[in-house]
Parts: sequence; structure tokens; C-alpha cells
Amino acid sequence: MAETEQSSGSSHEDDKPPSPVSFNFIVPKKEISMVPDMGKWKRSQTVEKVLAMLGTLDRWIDETPPVDQPSRFGNKAYRSWYAKLEQDAETLVMSILPSDRHDAAPEIAVYLKESVGNSTRIDYGTGHEAAFAAFLCCLCKVGALRMEDQLAIVFKVFDKYLLVMRKLQKTYRMEPAGSQGVWGLDDFQFLPFIWGSAQLIDHPTLEPRHFLEEKPVNEYHQDYMFLECIKFINEMKTGPFAEHSNQLWNISAVPSWSKVNQGLIRMYKAECLEKFPVIQHFKFGSLLSIQPVKP
Repeated sequence: MAETEQSSGSSHEDDKPPSPVSFNFIVPKKEISMVPDMGKWKRSQTVEKVLAMLGTLDRWIDETPPVDQPSRFGNKAYRSWYAKLEQDAETLVMSILPSDRHDAAPEIAVYLKESVGNSTRIDYGTGHEAAFAAFLCCLCKVGALRMEDQLAIVFKVFDKYLLVMRKLQKTYRMEPAGSQGVWGLDDFQFLPFIWGSAQLIDHPTLEPRHFLEEKPVNEYHQDYMFLECIKFINEMKTGPFAEHSNQLWNISAVPSWSKVNQGLIRMYKAECLEKFPVIQHFKFGSLLSIQPVKP
């Protein structure tokens, strides 16, 4: 995955390892039980090790083939795969953490388990994707990931996470969680479209209109996260693109990637971060607290 860096104006101070911070780690729990609780939400060690952990999840899929069942969707073998994660999540997280942060494993492991779908419904959606973003955020807050890892976090770690999630979705025929059908951006993901459009800002030849064309998608999908998302959609869906992915088809008419990116950020805030059906499932602990930011 090509790593395109935009100027952020960060100073050398930003690149220093974070100072040790004291936490009283707690197991995260749901805090959004009613629509009025949405106000709380609105206020409120190494990359290689993380990649290795995701590689373990990938291997478990190979070791847990789908079972024969009458229903085409929601293969029950997913529950066996999830049970392995449920059992080993804290150990996996501990393998990533600095030795003096192992006590954070129970808290951070919750976000890892939440990030791979729901084992009861055998579905996956943007709320699960957000849990993985929270997982990465927690790793940053305890010092396992650092400022200098920021590009690798997106274009290596998150990209590997996407590959594992797509393999889960295809292997176990997972249902989209809370899908809006043709009126949603995508059945399963949102963040890679934001980061992928940012990666393409100021590209000398690729414009938003080009992602509707087969040739540039096939030629550049391994280098650009947005195009990889489009390729996966093309593989999974049939029929005219304008019919099965109407929102994306509309986005292709936007003149620049910067405008696409700005619009997607606004859409993510409105459709995911500020939607009660999504955020009611989000869990809060000491690292990601429900408490308002102190003035």
C-alpha cells in the first residue's frame, strides 16, 4: 500500500515518545443506553507486532472452514472462529503492549473483540470498524504505537485489518450490520474511503471519476486504499455500479479528491459517530472515557 504523506505542520516535539501516563484500567462497558446519552459521546509496541497479531486472526480463518448449513448467509463456523478470539484476546493484546503496560490488556482486548463482528448475529458493520479504530487509539495512548507510526498505522495495520475482515465476510458470508442498502456508502466499511481519498489528494492523473473505470482500479488498487475498496465492491456485487452503490456513484462526479475527502468526513460524523444505533454499542473505559473533556 503506497503511503502518501500530507504536510501536517507537526513539530519535532510531536515525534517524541509520549510521557508515561497513569491509568486505572477498567473493563469498558456500554454507556449509551438512551438517545439523550449521545451528548456524552460527542464530548467526550510496534507495528510489526500488530501485523503479526492480525496474521494470527487470518490463520484461524484457514483453520476454521465454513460448515454445511441450509442458510446461505451467516455461516455458524464464524462462532467457532470468534470463540478462539474470545479466549485468547488478552494474550494477543499483551504480546503487543510494552512490558509495563500489560495491565491494560483486559481493557484494550474489549475493543479488539468488538472490532471483528457480532458472533450472535454473524454480522459486521461500521460500528465494528470504529471499534478497531478505538483499539488503535488505545495502543497509541499506552505507548505501544507512536507518532512516527502514523502512516504505517493506516496503510499497513488498518489495511491488513481490512484484508482479514474481507476474508471473514467472504468465508462466513457475514451479513452487513445496519446496512442502508444502495443508499449507504458501503455495506461494511467507511474509514478506508476517508483515508483512501486523502491518499489520492493532488494525484497527478487519478481523479474521482476514474474509480468507475475498470482499468485504473485494476492497475492501481494495490497502491491506493480507496481503489482497493472499489475493487472489493466490484468483486462482491453484480449489476450497474450506479444501482448497487449509488452513493459512491454520486461521489465519482465530485471534481477533486479534497472535496471527496471533506464530504466523507462530514458524512462519517453524521452517519456513524452521531447515530444512536451505532454508538449505543460502543464501550467506554479509562483510555476512551465517556467523561466530558475538562476545560
